[in-house]
Amino acid sequence: MITVRQAATLGSAQSDTLTLRCHFAFADYQDPAHQHDGRLRVLNQGTLRPSEVYHLGPEAAVDVVTWVRAGSLTAQIDEFAPEDIQTDGLHLISTGSGCQKLAWQAGPEGASFLQFWFLPDTDEGMPRQESRLSFPQGEDGGFRILASGFPEDDPEESEVVTDGAPVVLSAGARLLHAVIPAGEGAAYSTSASRDLYLLVVSGAVSVADAVLQAGDAAAVSDVRDLTVMAQEQAVVLLTDVASV
Repeated sequence: MITVRQAATLGSAQSDTLTLRCHFAFADYQDPAHQHDGRLRVLNQGTLRPSEVYHLGPEAAVDVVTWVRAGSLTAQIDEFAPEDIQTDGLHLISTGSGCQKLAWQAGPEGASFLQFWFLPDTDEGMPRQESRLSFPQGEDGGFRILASGFPEDDPEESEVVTDGAPVVLSAGARLLHAVIPAGEGAAYSTSASRDLYLLVVSGAVSVADAVLQAGDAAAVSDVRDLTVMAQEQAVVLLTDVASV
């Protein structure tokens, strides 16, 4: 089953001086029809002007994944060392038992970002963060895993991750990314019991009989195999989460 969420129907929430575009209920955007997609609790889109800061907190028992679409961000979480994230880079804060202050400051060119909140398998444990400056692009236009809580996706133990291995989620979930050339497709296989949520960052794609433009999304359930065809060159993000 595929349910399309067009960009024009997204909600909005105000935070500091930032207006977020929200796929699910968040802050002052309340929408009984769009509470979550499985254990994907939040998907927000935001744009910061140069040096502006987006604040959250306190937060607990959630994995907050921030992907930078354009520009750069510096993540500043409690007592952790600041982490710089460039375009196409990723930052994870797994809040565990709780974080008091979460902030992301735009660099001198500003920043456009997407933020995903995954509900973890357990709310215990100390907070931790990970980041990747960027991920090398695959040569086949297929999906690449950016973040995962599946053991088979864990990077090998190393003091420094240099191969673009996914960040490790506390949730049994995946976040994937694909750059699909026009006329080509990207395929993903999962269990029929999972919930998928596809976001078109740029370009245009088709999924079965549905056509999605930039900013549109689709909730997909009860499928084992998903194929995304690019009507024009497209960048897409896909989440795979447990149903609730």
